[in-house]
Amino acid sequence: MNTLRKLIHHEIWIAVAFVTLCFLALFFFFDFIDELPNAGGNNNLYQLRHVFGFVLLSVPSHLYELLPITVLIGTIFVMSRLAKSSEFTILRTSGLTPLMALRSLLGLGLAFVLITFAVGDYLAPVCDRYAQLLKSKYLGTQIKVGNTGAWLRESQPQQKVFLNINRLSADGSPQEIRIFEFNAAGEWVALSKAAGAQIEGGVWQLQQAERQAIQGGVDTQRLKITQQDTLAWPSEITSEMIAVAILKPGRMGTVDLFQYIKHLSANGQATQRFEIEFWKKVFYPLSCLVMVVLALPFAYLHSRSGNITSHVFGGVLAGISFFLLNNVFGYLGNINNWLPWFAAAAPGLLYTLASLAAFGWLVIRQ
Repeated sequence: MNTLRKLIHHEIWIAVAFVTLCFLALFFFFDFIDELPNAGGNNNLYQLRHVFGFVLLSVPSHLYELLPITVLIGTIFVMSRLAKSSEFTILRTSGLTPLMALRSLLGLGLAFVLITFAVGDYLAPVCDRYAQLLKSKYLGTQIKVGNTGAWLRESQPQQKVFLNINRLSADGSPQEIRIFEFNAAGEWVALSKAAGAQIEGGVWQLQQAERQAIQGGVDTQRLKITQQDTLAWPSEITSEMIAVAILKPGRMGTVDLFQYIKHLSANGQATQRFEIEFWKKVFYPLSCLVMVVLALPFAYLHSRSGNITSHVFGGVLAGISFFLLNNVFGYLGNINNWLPWFAAAAPGLLYTLASLAAFGWLVIRQ
């Protein structure tokens, strides 16, 4: 059994690696062509090597998105080739039962799950951040945060705070900051403006700060304006929370997303969208298991039922449909207020049931 498992696993590893490399090369070429016009910008500071570095740092994100699809295509290719050459028939006569084949592929799928999780949770977020900072530093542009900036809310003792960040600098620090403070009755009490800030251990060091605050009683209220080079502002909002608010939630790590959801929930803000993204981050690596199960029935197809090319093409279509369905369920779950875990897990469950049904039917027919 170990010999059979090593044979199948070895073939699948090679096929998946080859398919993944081809897809990554294709995406690298498209990204490079798309970024090439920026070369020579900012008085020729943004050179060709920076373009190459930016595109190279974008590869882990593509790898994370492509892995389930390439696992499906590579596994289908191997299973179809084994069926076409009657090698799988020989393996079956050698004692490879359907349950053993399924268990063997699930073990291999678990390895792909761990790789996908590591890439999506650790490698891709770091590379994405460095890619943006690299482009911002040498191209001379700041990272614009939408039309109105990123808004975050924080409840502090006896007051509520709304934080607005308009830009990120080349090193990732917040720029063009506005802090609105309201008392427990919902009345505005202060506004702080700053050109930038450095976050150090739960304290924001606001730079070139201006603070406008209402002082005095009801009858003697007056507006006091003070300006300081640096102003300390204690806050639990971290740079990771800012990154979640600014970047795509799907590009962030699972732990960062979970902490941001807790922050939103503690401040009475809507969390549906981010909860769906969190559960998608949890379930997406598991889709590799779904893909290997989906590919297994191709090993039980008769050689006359189609050639390898048609099987691989069918695998590509299945992978694309899974990717689209995964996105569609995310939007539908957000619109219809579905349970976040259900919206994230439903596509994988549907494809798992379909693949197991196809596998069971082919086994019984054979």
